[in-house]
Amino acid sequence: MAMTLRLTDEQDAALTQLASAQGISKNEAAARAIQRQLEESEQERDFVAALDDTIGRYPSTIRRLGE
Repeated sequence: MAMTLRLTDEQDAALTQLASAQGISKNEAAARAIQRQLEESEQERDFVAALDDTIGRYPSTIRRLGE
């Protein structure tokens, strides 16, 4: 699916530099950046879920660690 991405001059320059450094097109650099952000968000959600689970399982231990 094609779309237009509106960037500031600074964002466009940064995207151009990123693409050039990696030897890829600006389109590919933008697509990879989006994918990387999605993966980081997923990892953060997984971490928070695991942390919530641990806190729920071991509340007294967590309290003692905080003392």
